[in-house]
Amino acid sequence: MADPSRSSPTAAAAGDALLAAAPGDAPDAALPVAPEADAEFGFQRAELGTEGLAGTVQFHERHVFLCYKGPEVWPPHVEAAESDRLPRLLAAAIKTRKSDLKKRTKLTICEGEDGTESSNGDVLIFPDMIRYRGLTHFDVDNFVQEVLVKDTEWLPGSPEAIRGSYVFVCCHGSRDKRCGVCGPALIKTFKEEIGGQGLVDQVSVSACSHVGGHKYAGNVIVFSADAKGEVTGHWYGYVTPDDVPVLLHKHIGQGEIVDHLWRGQMGLSEEQQRKALESRHMTNGVTEDSAHESPEETGTDGSTCNPAAAGGCCQGNGGFTCCQSDLPMEKQDKSVTAEQNQKSSEKGADIESAAGSKKGHMKICSMPTWFETWERADTYAALGIVAAAASVFVAFRIYRNLS
Repeated sequence: MADPSRSSPTAAAAGDALLAAAPGDAPDAALPVAPEADAEFGFQRAELGTEGLAGTVQFHERHVFLCYKGPEVWPPHVEAAESDRLPRLLAAAIKTRKSDLKKRTKLTICEGEDGTESSNGDVLIFPDMIRYRGLTHFDVDNFVQEVLVKDTEWLPGSPEAIRGSYVFVCCHGSRDKRCGVCGPALIKTFKEEIGGQGLVDQVSVSACSHVGGHKYAGNVIVFSADAKGEVTGHWYGYVTPDDVPVLLHKHIGQGEIVDHLWRGQMGLSEEQQRKALESRHMTNGVTEDSAHESPEETGTDGSTCNPAAAGGCCQGNGGFTCCQSDLPMEKQDKSVTAEQNQKSSEKGADIESAAGSKKGHMKICSMPTWFETWERADTYAALGIVAAAASVFVAFRIYRNLS
């Protein structure tokens, strides 16, 4: 098989004719991938899932995304293309001032389109969660000096705080065909799931350029608040469309890492990433064999609500709802809301219990009862109150007898 990462721009363009959308189309409007392309470069390729992922993200502390055109017109090395001055000059300025930067900074190009939320020349900076609008090639040196070197504001523009979660998917097909096949399919699935769950105002998804590790395609980067409310960038590899609902629910909805797809994260070295995964496995009691199993292989969907991480069954991460109905899918009424299905499930559980059913029924995310949270200090306090009340009563009786 030809090395998909070393094809010439001409060859890549010819090879991608099977999968690329028409010029000007967004990645989510990509044409269906031909079976032979999917088998060689897509989610059915033999290499998918064959290598360990943890510890494959180079150390960086800040990630800068420049919104600029789209993957259908990006050359293989968009940051160095003579025809694309803005990304070329920004990449060169960051490289030149590398020793002056207080934080190890990574630059990636993401999709930009004038007249949209992410216009050409807009700059997103993570984990700062800020956006600068309208950067031009005339402003590059001043921007790098003020924002990235001095950590101050760029005076020609004011930073805008951005909220919610941001998902970036590598769709750089001219650089590597695997990302050209997998990326657009993932973008399409993300947008369908986000729209279907009413999360358009909470989750943004965009195509991005080469991030490293094409062999791990689909490559996804998620910037979202964790269970502690801290924002960092987590990288995922070997992501397929079937994994998208899990990432939305578990990572973005609950602030929990999806370990079997996790490559690493911003702020950690490669070795620290591997140790972090080992630590989570030890904490969760994951064995070496089960660590490499997907949720489908372990009999879970990876989206069970975890009240400890999310703050309660129906309290998601940053307002993201993670309610799950206990009703089997075939019994859920599609014409009513999830909340009504949840209530119906709870009512059914009560009836089943009252009937003395011998079959156990365990509800996911049940709220703890008072005796489950009762602590020793509570016992001492209660005994103290009882003793004080008894003392008052005895003293009152003695007083009445004496008088």
